[in-house]
Amino acid sequence: MATTLPSTAPRAHTAETAHRPVDYVWAIARISLGWVFLWAFLDKTFGWGFATPAAKAWIAGGSPTTGFLKGTGENALGGVFSALAGQVWVDWLFMAGLLGVGLALTLGVGTRIAAVSGGLMLVLMWAAELPLTTNPFMDDHIVYTIVLAGLALSGAGATLGLGNLPIVRRHPILK
Repeated sequence: MATTLPSTAPRAHTAETAHRPVDYVWAIARISLGWVFLWAFLDKTFGWGFATPAAKAWIAGGSPTTGFLKGTGENALGGVFSALAGQVWVDWLFMAGLLGVGLALTLGVGTRIAAVSGGLMLVLMWAAELPLTTNPFMDDHIVYTIVLAGLALSGAGATLGLGNLPIVRRHPILK
């Protein structure tokens, strides 16, 4: 007599698929992490005074990468990262990444691409801070990267997002 174990593979979500409670947990994690990226973009762009003062806002001529990257000069890879600080192309790539990852995660479309892109951004920020001051290797950048991998693997865009749109179902790159 054969025993059948439940599949641990991600389910293919459709509009008719009933969502499990864990699907909502992943969806809330996706939206929350999307907001973290979107908020960073908005605050750096407009200088709403949370992490970026108005005088240093991107629209006021400030560089969104200078503050963080210039502060890495004494770190293990600081020479590499501090040389990138304030370069226009780095500012544009960084801000486009924050906006793109934030929107994709919040909306639930392009979650896989957002997970890879966001994970790369986070790992680079983590590397810029090495050696860490509060832990030998683990910090929020790595934890967020792990969550992004879970979001991509769980199909999190289909719950509370636009991942069930017909165009997304037809084009797997948009999942």
